[in-house]
Amino acid sequence: MLEIIVTLVLELVKCLAPPTERQLVYLRKRNYNANLENLKAEMEKLKLERTSIQRRVSEAKEKGEEIEGKVEKWLVSANGIIDRAAKFVEDEESTNKRCLKGLCPNLKTRYQLSKKAETDVKALVELGEEVKKLDIVSHRTTPEEIWLKSNKGYEAFESRVSTLKSIQNALTDVNVSIIGVYGMGGIGKTTLVKEFARQAREKKLFDRVVFSEVSQTPDIKKIQGEIAEKLGLELSNEAEYRRASRLYERLKNENKILVILDNIWKHVDLETVGIPFGNDHKGCRLLLTARDNNVLLSMGSKDNFLIGNLNEEEAWRLFKIMIGDDVDNCKFKSTAINVAQACGGLPIALTTVSRAPRNKSLHEWKNALRELQTPSVVNFEGVPAETYSSIELSFKYLKGEQLKQIFLLCSLIGNSFGLMDLLRYSMGLGIFHGVNKMEDARNKLYALVHELRDCCLLLEGDRNETFYMHDVVCDVAVSIACRGQHVFLVRNDAVWEWPDGDALKKCYAISLLNSSIHEVSLEFECPQLEFLHIDITFAGLNIPDNFFKEMKKLRVIEFGQLRSLSLGTLPKVTRFCREVKTPSTSPNRQESQEVLTASSNEISSDTSTLLFNEKVVLPNLEALELNAINVDEIWHYNQLPAMVPCLRSLTRLIVWGCDKLKYIFSASTIQSLEQLQHLEIRLCKSLQEIISENRTDQVTAYFVFPRVTTLKLEGLPELRCLYPGIHTSEWPALKNLAACNCDKITLSQNDENDQFGVPAQQPLFSFKKILPTWRDCALSGKDITMILQDDFHNTSLAVFNDYGFGDDDLPCFPLAFTWRSFTIWNFSSCRIVRTKWHGFSF
Repeated sequence: MLEIIVTLVLELVKCLAPPTERQLVYLRKRNYNANLENLKAEMEKLKLERTSIQRRVSEAKEKGEEIEGKVEKWLVSANGIIDRAAKFVEDEESTNKRCLKGLCPNLKTRYQLSKKAETDVKALVELGEEVKKLDIVSHRTTPEEIWLKSNKGYEAFESRVSTLKSIQNALTDVNVSIIGVYGMGGIGKTTLVKEFARQAREKKLFDRVVFSEVSQTPDIKKIQGEIAEKLGLELSNEAEYRRASRLYERLKNENKILVILDNIWKHVDLETVGIPFGNDHKGCRLLLTARDNNVLLSMGSKDNFLIGNLNEEEAWRLFKIMIGDDVDNCKFKSTAINVAQACGGLPIALTTVSRAPRNKSLHEWKNALRELQTPSVVNFEGVPAETYSSIELSFKYLKGEQLKQIFLLCSLIGNSFGLMDLLRYSMGLGIFHGVNKMEDARNKLYALVHELRDCCLLLEGDRNETFYMHDVVCDVAVSIACRGQHVFLVRNDAVWEWPDGDALKKCYAISLLNSSIHEVSLEFECPQLEFLHIDITFAGLNIPDNFFKEMKKLRVIEFGQLRSLSLGTLPKVTRFCREVKTPSTSPNRQESQEVLTASSNEISSDTSTLLFNEKVVLPNLEALELNAINVDEIWHYNQLPAMVPCLRSLTRLIVWGCDKLKYIFSASTIQSLEQLQHLEIRLCKSLQEIISENRTDQVTAYFVFPRVTTLKLEGLPELRCLYPGIHTSEWPALKNLAACNCDKITLSQNDENDQFGVPAQQPLFSFKKILPTWRDCALSGKDITMILQDDFHNTSLAVFNDYGFGDDDLPCFPLAFTWRSFTIWNFSSCRIVRTKWHGFSF
């Protein structure tokens, strides 16, 4: 009854007072219900939009990108209105909307709720419209390096504080654009300038700080890349002078920027790098560090500050910090003080030696003091005797031969290295006795490397899983290796001579780092050599035919910038890896690989310089990875008799990015691959067949892969078959198959025969034969169609763990496919993109 009265009143008010009617319309039940339903609908719409934005925000954060302010503001507003609307709906259900003991509706409550619902609906709709403008939710950032945010490892000694103040005063002088810091190796130059940079950022003296280590052999592209990366500038693998021009213009856009070039050994042309300074850009200041003041003067730095040794009080303070304050209360305090004094106030000596006899007895402390006071090598390569002794002492106190071997190995492969490189070398040398699994070896290596870090003999690099040795530590380690393990190492030297014949016969390791050697012209006689590492500074190194003839124990070979190579018998080699190394500064890995393959790392396509030929015998080689090599053929063994043990131990073969290859194996090679378990071929755009045809063989070829469990084929647009001639093949152990973007190949038997009844294109294998062993597969729709064209009878699939199909124009299952007595025991993690069912029965 009351609803009728309300309706009549509204009609009357509508005629007499339109503004009042707009308010009274909230009393109408129909309007109230409509507002409530609209609120619920718009709230659900906005929830969906919010979920979409939140997902994009989460993905951006995982990439390390910064979220746009308008997006964060929208999310706050969306969360607020959704929470308010949800509470309104919840409260509406429990609110008493009637009065007079339930006889009449409560018009006041209805009015309030209806009006509030309409208001919230408008807010929800507005936010829903705003989301259309949020096409970009984030942007890339250039995060500051960790050392700019934390002064961990820095101690504010008085002798250093005064130098910091002098540096600041010099760099705030408008007439000064370059200053330098110099001092002996290990004195703390890098630590000091990094602390200055951190304080300068806190005081907002500079908008940006960029840092690059120059090292003994300046790599201009590397320096350019490190600076550009910190500025968010992407430099492609173009000419050095073009990169310099782009970097120059980018730096000029910075109003106040500090560029730190650390560890300079000789004059570096700043214009060649692309760094503006002086009148070219008064907002760009340079802070340089070097061991020699003359180097700084040659670069135009007149305000240079010497970093001296710590005084006795400061040295003892640092020593106590490293070993623990409880040394004040122990019985060998006086001996510890003498040990600290023997380090000569050199920070690197104090930090390394303090960790060596820690938790040792008084007798061991006294022995440590004696060894420090009687150094075995005096002034080795400019390293003071006390410094040499302190680092050598730390080496002697390392626990176990494995830890010592890893430490010395680090010094032979350069100051900076990645853990995966170190893992390959250590596995090849057999350092980890009794460890056969790669995962176990990796865990072991990680533990050893972190133990060396804790001993201050290794330092963590700027990138993940990278470490480096301080120059002084590396020099001492090399000296120990050369003296005790018959190691020959050349580093950054343009002129040098090979050791005499007797010395070479005793050599365990040879390492040439940043050397200018062009070719090796002599026949080496190194019967004890196990490790050979050659990395040169230019594109091209020639290795003669007989170079490896007398290296009976050689286990690890590493070449950089190789031009030509002829391998002989290497009975001890267990791993062989040949790859194009992509600069870390390149944003486009694939592009860089193509450029480098065509220039600095090219191997001649002449058949006389094949990667492997009849003379190459690697009977213990287990793993072979070929990455972006510019050759026509890998093997050429067609003239060899069957079962020559050229690769009899090979279990894992990975080939990818070799664009000139048309096939992988010769027909004769297959017979030597009985141990092969993992075969992976990717991104070889010219590859047509896996096995080349033997033109002289008139019988049907027969290939057996008895132990191959994993076959991966990806990005092979021209691959047509396993073998171009008439053949049969067996894959009795195959469990894992992946075929992606190989559109011309047939994986399984089909019904297309030529006029002689021979299949027009023979498949890789018979699906019926490999089905019982299959566990995992990832195939495109075309491939699965070819496989499932057959009618399988009483076929049992034991356990199928992972089954993935690609999404292309063909259905995953044929339209008229029949399954009879098909048993599936376990079918999990299925990713079926699209299926079409017709006439499908079990």
